[in-house]
Amino acid sequence: MVEPLLELWLVRHGETTRSRDGRLAGWSDVRLTERGRTEARALRPLLAGGNFTGVWCSDLARTRMTARLAWGRAQADRRLRELSFGDLEGLRWTALPRPLKESLLGWDGFHPPGGESLDELAARVHAFLATLDAGRHLVFTHGGVVRLLTRQLGVDEFQPTGTLLVVDWARRVLLRREKPLVGSD
Repeated sequence: MVEPLLELWLVRHGETTRSRDGRLAGWSDVRLTERGRTEARALRPLLAGGNFTGVWCSDLARTRMTARLAWGRAQADRRLRELSFGDLEGLRWTALPRPLKESLLGWDGFHPPGGESLDELAARVHAFLATLDAGRHLVFTHGGVVRLLTRQLGVDEFQPTGTLLVVDWARRVLLRREKPLVGSD
């Protein structure tokens, strides 16, 4: 029996002041920088003509704006939010104690103080995916969500802002990765 098509077009939001400055954003509702808006607009040609069953975004401003500039209207869903970094939100990566850095880089078992565990992140993201009808879905989300999903494909890389990944979710295969050139890239 053939699995029904479930293709995910995953977009990491454009640059924010937090991503630019190496700070953890998590559930903080930060906005796009001018570069982030440019990254979002640069995605538009890659998405043009896409016949999507659904278009989704996290409920945070940075993904809603990326969706609006790259595509248009998207349905917001809080299950697509970034990992809550709790007490670490807003801190610079360089200021994190070494054990926390190593835990976050290693990913498995990471649980920021006062924040959300990776198991909790996985549960809410997979609950969202379970509601999707077969077809092609455009999903504007965050680096942590993208990493969570792509690790299940055997790809463990943190994607830059403004990156598009196309995934055959039923077969767990990465089909395409695009990072439009913007400015000095």
